[in-house]
Amino acid sequence: MCVCPMYRQLSKPQSIGTRVPMADSSPHLHVAVLAFPFSSHPGSLLRIVCRLAAAAPDVTFSFYTTEESNKSLFSVPAPPNLKAFHLSDGVPEGYVFSGKPQEAISLFLEAGYQSCKKAVQAAEAEIGRRISCLMADAFLWFSCDLAEEMGVAWIPVRTGGVLSLSVHVYTDLIRDTVGINALAGREDEIVKFIPGFSGGVRLGDLPSGVLFGNLDSAFAVMLHKMGKVLRKAKFLAVNSFEGLESEASEDLNFNFTKLLYIGPLNLTCSAPATGPSSFSDEYGCLQWLDSQKPGSVAYIGFGTVGTPAPDELVELANALEARATPFLWSIKDSLKKHLPEKLLERINRTGKMVPWTPQVQVLAHVSIGVFITHFGWKSVMESITAGVPLIGRPIFAEQHLNGWVAEHVWRIGVKVGVLRKDATIRALDLVLLEEGGKKLKENAEWLKELAHKAAGKNGSSTRNFDSLVEFIRAQKNLQV
Repeated sequence: MCVCPMYRQLSKPQSIGTRVPMADSSPHLHVAVLAFPFSSHPGSLLRIVCRLAAAAPDVTFSFYTTEESNKSLFSVPAPPNLKAFHLSDGVPEGYVFSGKPQEAISLFLEAGYQSCKKAVQAAEAEIGRRISCLMADAFLWFSCDLAEEMGVAWIPVRTGGVLSLSVHVYTDLIRDTVGINALAGREDEIVKFIPGFSGGVRLGDLPSGVLFGNLDSAFAVMLHKMGKVLRKAKFLAVNSFEGLESEASEDLNFNFTKLLYIGPLNLTCSAPATGPSSFSDEYGCLQWLDSQKPGSVAYIGFGTVGTPAPDELVELANALEARATPFLWSIKDSLKKHLPEKLLERINRTGKMVPWTPQVQVLAHVSIGVFITHFGWKSVMESITAGVPLIGRPIFAEQHLNGWVAEHVWRIGVKVGVLRKDATIRALDLVLLEEGGKKLKENAEWLKELAHKAAGKNGSSTRNFDSLVEFIRAQKNLQV
């Protein structure tokens, strides 16, 4: 089991452009790891680094994210070869947020290159070893330039899927072919020219910022730049597994030396990235599930960043009541307050509402029949590894595309769009009661088998992790 470090304050950095000699002339390696400090990204990347640190105890890993992110990630003592450093969040002193979408992301990205540059130099000075390799969340496109400036190898890591990555790699092709003007009313149009989607994909389900939404937002520009710069990567580590996204993989392997599948991370890096609480069951969820019939319970969890609007939560609760569906709902008190008191009293007779669940263990429980979620990639992977069908209400980013793939490519789920009582009832009936639901379950079980095989002792993801360790070690002779 890998554990994680207490965060550290940064020492005053020097310019990377004048890299001073290190006092320590040890041949040991130093890998810098840059995280995108939003949503589940830093936790997913930290899981990978924890496994690498355990596999390569003679290599030092310095992990970089914002102070706030570090505080939430690092709560227990660290192995000696894994150390954490702060990046600037880019928020000026005294700054008052306006409430605009993606404002925090925009500020972080504005400071991103210079912040990472200073933090890496600080780590070199404190640890006494030059960086030999730069690993980064693929979202941080500028990490490629930083690696080139430092004269070290660059390892981008994709915490999402390959099919959605294909869309970002081919954004210019999509825009040139479809156009970016007068798109209103074309959301339901199916196109088949995007590599990886020979069966077609709905335009309205492409990630926001590709054709629809604010194409000039910091988030959209970041993804566009990512799609361009990743062509320079020697290889790309991906949180997916062989056989899941084969068509896109075949195409993208022409653009990268190698797609290195190392997922699903909840199997390949199963030790908790946030301390013991990841496995705790303080609200008795598993015990409650023990009292339910096999395959009967709807597990509901929309993550911590985006959630359906209050009126949609009420519609979902009304659907659960109408069908008397047993449910386990992970919902914060701040959202729970939007549900009418009498409705809460009624639905609590058949279900359980808690502010936290051990999601991986919950999904693996025999009583779970469906996972109602936002189609975030982490949740989709955890559902697949448990063999559980999905009902999804996408909210932002790539969740709409993940929903399309789950419903139309893998055929393991149903996308409902906006939550409404009647549509949710139809989805629950389909998955839990009708013949079509059995097929969804069979498909989910088939993908579960593939995932566990890939993550097994001699599986492809396990071998790829070994290759990643070998690549890191091979940088020893490349140090300046």
